[in-house]
Amino acid sequence: MKILKITVILFVSILLILIAVVGVYYYMQIGKHTIDKEKYPHYIGYLDPQKTISDTNFKICSDERIFKTHHGAPKIAYAPNKGVFRNTILSEYKNQGFTDSGYLNFRFIINCKGEPGRFEITEMNLNLEETKLNEKLVDQLFTLTAQSRHWNTFTFKNEARDYYMYVSYKIENGEISEILP
Repeated sequence: MKILKITVILFVSILLILIAVVGVYYYMQIGKHTIDKEKYPHYIGYLDPQKTISDTNFKICSDERIFKTHHGAPKIAYAPNKGVFRNTILSEYKNQGFTDSGYLNFRFIINCKGEPGRFEITEMNLNLEETKLNEKLVDQLFTLTAQSRHWNTFTFKNEARDYYMYVSYKIENGEISEILP
């Protein structure tokens, strides 16, 4: 009886491994969609240096891989932590009679030296529709966000790496009500 049980378990295990190998082979050879590199030369989330805002000296350390592509790195990014970042922004931000309400989103790269660059800015109203916020308000928050002292380096396999980050400010009547993430 035990020999029959062991034989069945062994047979089922080999069958499952064979199915997995055939499935991977099928996906890699037949099922995988080809990428039109001419139409889509970059990966999802790519920040084009020609269409973003950076200091002229900003350089990424590796064109091959930028980490934290889809979600940014909020837990490791803030130097020394998010609480200090939040308090610094709130204490240094000056409402100069702004009455705007909406979201101001910055998506950017922090290079292996902890320097931010390649900023993409999105301005939205409270209904999440693209809009224009007061230019001075946007410039002030951009200047505060882009200060290197706010950002940590990210290390992977004992090597400092480039990574994506984002910061969203919720603005209500010209005042910052939330800083996300």
